[in-house]
Amino acid sequence: MIGKWLWDQPPNCAVITDKSVLYEGATILVVTHDLDDHGWQFLSGAEPIVANAALVSLQEIVNLDPSVTRIANLPPGCQATRANAQADWQVICQS
Repeated sequence: MIGKWLWDQPPNCAVITDKSVLYEGATILVVTHDLDDHGWQFLSGAEPIVANAALVSLQEIVNLDPSVTRIANLPPGCQATRANAQADWQVICQS
């Protein structure tokens, strides 16, 4: 890890992703920071299917796509989405 760790969870925290991100290089287009347990999800934007879920460390996600660090301060209860890897993140929070 280079620089200051910006996340509210440690690097070895388990997060959810989908197998297309992990094994096929799909771009992370949806990031959710759960309100109830402060868990994180890093998804491709495809229809979520439980059988395609994968559990990895937050550090592994940052290694796969360092651009997610731009939303490391995403508050719990919020979701960030983008159209593609070059697009800006759009944040929506629960009321």
